[in-house]
Amino acid sequence: MNRIRIVLLASIAALAALVVAVAAQAATPTLTGTVGPGFTITLTQGGKKVTALKAGTYTINVADKSPMHDFHLTGPGVNKTTSVPGTGNSSWTVKLAKGTYTYVCDPHASFMKGSFKVS
Repeated sequence: MNRIRIVLLASIAALAALVVAVAAQAATPTLTGTVGPGFTITLTQGGKKVTALKAGTYTINVADKSPMHDFHLTGPGVNKTTSVPGTGNSSWTVKLAKGTYTYVCDPHASFMKGSFKVS
């Protein structure tokens, strides 16, 4: 009887941990970064351009669609980038603190850029 109880309690604890992990992941807001294939770079949330966010943890899914561009995000405590010759999808989990963040294509930073504020 004790073995059954131990197995049952261990199963309940494992299930509770899984539920907490899934809930935490589902609560993380997602942003979408896109660079290329032309000379465009964007950061959106729900299809709208990001201009202001609340401080916190975010998932950023980046689609790098051109081997002549990169997507480079910088700001307080954050410095993430895709590679210039590379293409494909990247996913970053970042903690955004109060401040101003910029995203650029490094080879074309004078005109492929954007920024947003975190409060």
